[in-house]
Amino acid sequence: MVEIFNNIRKVHQFIKPCDELAGHIEFFSESTPPVPENSFGYKIVPQFESVKMFPSYTPTFWINLGTPYYLTVANKQYLIKETDDILVLRDTSVEKFKQPTDHIFTVKFLPGGLEAVLGISQVQFVGQVINLNTFLPPAFIKKIKQPMCLEERALLMESFLLARFKNKSKDHYLQFVHDCIENYDSADMQLNTSEMAEKMFVTSKTINRYFNKVVGTSPKNYFTIMRTRTALTAYVNRKDLFTPYDFGYYDMSHFYKDVVKFTGRKLTANSF
Repeated sequence: MVEIFNNIRKVHQFIKPCDELAGHIEFFSESTPPVPENSFGYKIVPQFESVKMFPSYTPTFWINLGTPYYLTVANKQYLIKETDDILVLRDTSVEKFKQPTDHIFTVKFLPGGLEAVLGISQVQFVGQVINLNTFLPPAFIKKIKQPMCLEERALLMESFLLARFKNKSKDHYLQFVHDCIENYDSADMQLNTSEMAEKMFVTSKTINRYFNKVVGTSPKNYFTIMRTRTALTAYVNRKDLFTPYDFGYYDMSHFYKDVVKFTGRKLTANSF
């Protein structure tokens, strides 16, 4: 199963964060927990060998509620044990190999959100898989792994994060990057780095420095990822209505080129 090309949401449940955290966290989610075939609440879950996710620069907590699994990050494979809980930056492709007994609770931060909420810069985690015990209290992790529903678990995590919210007063660098991302989206992804710098009344050198400090990559690379993800999602959802010009592409070949660069896959190799 491949992100965007396939609907990986079919095997997950999602909850949005409260308003105070909504600018920093995209969602809380859980993979569908295993239910015995003859039990109440049993439903058929799509079967697949792995889930491949593309770069997004969105730091994500993966708290293991099930059994061990394998994860490939930056072409390096990791065994995530039953007792392992991790942070992945998502700066490169991530592939999780599926087990029937998988059950994972995730917290997906927006770019810069980890620093805004917990005061932890995401830049230091490029290309790594980090143990959550590094910066979350083991006692809290143990508590959140106790049997409960997604709603209860999300509320527990939300309360923990709100109590430690570091950036209620808006850090200049974080706010600048956040505003750039919003401006890029509202301009229908038509702005290049120079145009964005002009819009923000700074130099191209400054905007590059801010993005590398907060996100861990250049604005050009981040905006390319953002545009490709958005355009490819629209293409897969309604191919008959898709036009590349809505996303700032010159033509379809320009769009195809970005898709291959971003996913490593050709659109002709996929059917929708």
